[in-house]
Amino acid sequence: MNRNPENYFAEVEQAAFGPGNLVPGIAASPDKMLQGRLFSYHDTHVHRLEPNYHLLPVNAPKNTRENSYQRDGFMRNDQNGGSGPNYWPNSFNGPESDISAKEPPIEMSGKADRYPYKYPNDDFIQPGNLYRDVMTDQERETLAGNIISHLGDAQKRIQLRQTAIFFKADPDYGSKVAKGLKLDIKEVEKLARMSQDERMKATS
Repeated sequence: MNRNPENYFAEVEQAAFGPGNLVPGIAASPDKMLQGRLFSYHDTHVHRLEPNYHLLPVNAPKNTRENSYQRDGFMRNDQNGGSGPNYWPNSFNGPESDISAKEPPIEMSGKADRYPYKYPNDDFIQPGNLYRDVMTDQERETLAGNIISHLGDAQKRIQLRQTAIFFKADPDYGSKVAKGLKLDIKEVEKLARMSQDERMKATS
């Protein structure tokens, strides 16, 4: 803010300030009013200026470029991510979270921080129960067939990685997909026993 606006609409009406835009090393306090504003400001800007308000010159970064997976929407005025993936994690060298820029921990009765989610009911229990206990035999065959037809054009390493995840939900599920994709079921089982990080490295 080192000058007066030259164009009121471009530099004032389209300006979108938000308390969620913080530089590394500064974090939001637990204040309830601030916590509410962290999402409501962005929500208001999307309603007022459309989802790509952050690309407008008055709101865009000045000394760096934004790295995110936000795509599409009205008034997209850049390359829209080009041919890169629009999901994360991926194995195509897309932007990654920088853990060094996370919020500092807050001293409470312990440290409030970001920790890995650890609970027996993991990501695979409920999908497995759905496959085993809810679906009929025909529905299971249809599900596997749909996945095989869509995953068939992917790179083999992606097929192996994804089929291992299906195997973790239910061995029959993963085996059906592996058979349809002509994958080595022993290799799929081996990948299924690995951690997420190990599986990513083994199929990179």
